[in-house]
Amino acid sequence: MTSPKASPKYSFADLLNIMARLRAPDGCPWDKEQTHESILSCLIEEAYEFVDAVEKRDTLNMREELGDLLLQVVFHSQMAREGGTFNINDVIQELCEKLVRRHPHVFGESTADTADAVMVQWEAIKKAEKEVTGSPAPVQTPGALGEIPRHLPALLKALKISKRAVKAGFEWPDWTGVAAKVREELIEFEAEAKGGDRDALEEELGDLFFTVVNLGRVFDIDPERALARSNAKFVARFRAMEALAEQRGGALKDLSLAEMETLWNEVKKRAT
Repeated sequence: MTSPKASPKYSFADLLNIMARLRAPDGCPWDKEQTHESILSCLIEEAYEFVDAVEKRDTLNMREELGDLLLQVVFHSQMAREGGTFNINDVIQELCEKLVRRHPHVFGESTADTADAVMVQWEAIKKAEKEVTGSPAPVQTPGALGEIPRHLPALLKALKISKRAVKAGFEWPDWTGVAAKVREELIEFEAEAKGGDRDALEEELGDLFFTVVNLGRVFDIDPERALARSNAKFVARFRAMEALAEQRGGALKDLSLAEMETLWNEVKKRAT
């Protein structure tokens, strides 16, 4: 009996060659027609799939999703190489230079004994780089908030805006002030709900979300992670409700709201 043939051991160089082959004139029709813009959604999707794997503590899937993320880096770099703007070696070189330059407490003579000190130093070095390097720096938006990335998810954007506002001194004395603001925004939402102005209702709901993000920020809670956990918890409990209803000879959709509430509480109790 012959043993199965072992898979070849690929290297990073092999990955680059495979990507170049896929983009070659006689390569893959789909890969050849892609542009930086056309695969942007893939980059975002793969990032979220990796987040999902981390949340599930699924290390095998984490490895796969990191590979998918790496593919996006290699894909974009190959397209840039074809366009004569940069290549993967340029990407790696710039990243390594940046990491060394912005960690002088590790690679130089600077001192930074805490994570906060590291971040202060990082921002100072970043600012100095934009002032002295010959490379073009992004156009800076005036004011404390500066430039906000347009494509950040809304919750993360709210968190970034809030953190920058805090640096300018715009902050509640403690978390109870934020909690009071959450209650205030909820009351305003309820008032608009009795009206009928959908735009005003949407605005108040946004204000409520923004304030809740700030409440989490005070406790150093990532709003995306917190909401993702709640989403996963709801899905698990809802599916458990469906299974329980089926075990008892029924279907969830045929139950009354009171019966569903009873099932929900039962599932919730089992989960604790």
